[in-house]
Amino acid sequence: MNTKYELTAETRDGLFRVRAKVAFGTIAAGELGGFIATEHNLSVSGDAWVFGDASVSGDAQVSGDAQVFGDARVCGHARVSGDARVSGDASVSGNAWVSGDAQVFGDARVSGNAWVFGDASFLLIGPIGSRRASLSIYVDTKIKVRYTTGCFSGSRAEILAAVKKTHKAGTLYRKQYEAALVMAKLVK
Repeated sequence: MNTKYELTAETRDGLFRVRAKVAFGTIAAGELGGFIATEHNLSVSGDAWVFGDASVSGDAQVSGDAQVFGDARVCGHARVSGDARVSGDASVSGNAWVSGDAQVFGDARVSGNAWVFGDASFLLIGPIGSRRASLSIYVDTKIKVRYTTGCFSGSRAEILAAVKKTHKAGTLYRKQYEAALVMAKLVK
């Protein structure tokens, strides 16, 4: 039985706003939280919470003492656990995991089979390119390091090929991406 929170009648995009039934962590009894699809999305144990306009949907789960806030989205089969924080306009989707003391924020996108955990390296560069988007660079269990921007997500070789195909040599946008890829090599 869920004694931690309840789903309110307030909905947005088919998701329900949550309200704390009891005080826990920094949350007061009666405090409104963010939006979830079902009770499966937010653990009843620990101090995990979804704040403000943040949302958790699909088979995604927030557990432990993790927090999701701002306009952040956690969806698909994603997991946010431990003391992890997801905030701003960040998105965690697919089979991605964010755990430990990791923080994903700003316009960052963590997707696919990515794992961001502990004191893992994560680099966000932006605005970059002709779309003035953000480029997220992070550890991925399948391809070692994943580069994600807009609808592109792939390896270093794949993003380099896409940049060369899209932007002519010597142009500002190509130089921006090439500099970002050099900087990404320095992240450990």
